[in-house]
Amino acid sequence: MTAPSCARSRAVSTADAVLIAGATGYIGRRVALRLSDTQLKTRCLARDPSKARDLEEAGCEVVKGDVLDPASLKAAFEGIDTACYLVHSMGRGNSEDFAEKDRRAAANFAEAAKDAGVKRIVYLGGLGEGKSEHLRSREETATALASTGVPITYLRAAVVVGGGSESFLTIYYLVKRLPFMVTPKWTVVKTQPIAVEDVVSYIVAAIGDDSIGGREIELGGPTVTTYGGMMDALAEALGKRPPLCLRVPFLTPKLSSLWLGLVTPVDVGVARPLVEGLATETVVKDPSGMALFEIEPRPLPIAMDEAVREMEEQKKKS
Repeated sequence: MTAPSCARSRAVSTADAVLIAGATGYIGRRVALRLSDTQLKTRCLARDPSKARDLEEAGCEVVKGDVLDPASLKAAFEGIDTACYLVHSMGRGNSEDFAEKDRRAAANFAEAAKDAGVKRIVYLGGLGEGKSEHLRSREETATALASTGVPITYLRAAVVVGGGSESFLTIYYLVKRLPFMVTPKWTVVKTQPIAVEDVVSYIVAAIGDDSIGGREIELGGPTVTTYGGMMDALAEALGKRPPLCLRVPFLTPKLSSLWLGLVTPVDVGVARPLVEGLATETVVKDPSGMALFEIEPRPLPIAMDEAVREMEEQKKKS
């Protein structure tokens, strides 16, 4: 099954130079490579430039810098019109409270953007309201980025379907490894999954359209389902029977995260905030933002097929 033409955008870039923070990450790398095919000058911020050699080879400029080190950001912002912030720690390594770390990093970035006269910041966060520490951190990051007065375009995505998405990886390994599972109640929570390449299309289009400064744009795919429904769709893409699930109400986020740590390779520092996020409904309530762009998100079966192929290719390389 092949993807439809999903990446069209009516926006014509009004920026000349773009800085991407998080350019060596799962989504940031895709955004940088996509921008390298445009007329925009694309500069990538990297703590370790050796991890961004493929971006240099694609024509991007790579500069050394760290959003947690304000002094390293001044040179990175020179000559930049639009900045794209795609950094989120999710508690990896458990070394520091990830929410505080993310707030501090975003505040540093916003201050540097203001000092450099940047016109706008584009930020990707998550859909959903509730008690999830993960989603609260995304909201706090958006607030910090907007704190210095630089206009922010805030994209909020539902579950991203792709080989590097933590939420998708969790579901992938559950379906791949377990024919039967005792599951928490979050498997019946509604979500509107969107393919990673479509998320990238929206980010690139947003970078190229200064008229949407100050907008909050909700992103989701064409299918509203549940996490259990996502498991069924993924099983079909894998050519497997959907796993038999016994849903129980007593699996707390702590117990669920320990369980995920046993059966999936998800980082232990990521598991608990991730589980709390999965327990939150992530459905587009206001589609007006998506309507600003001529982008047609992939149907869920196509998104799943592409993600499975990506996972298999990654396994072959490792």
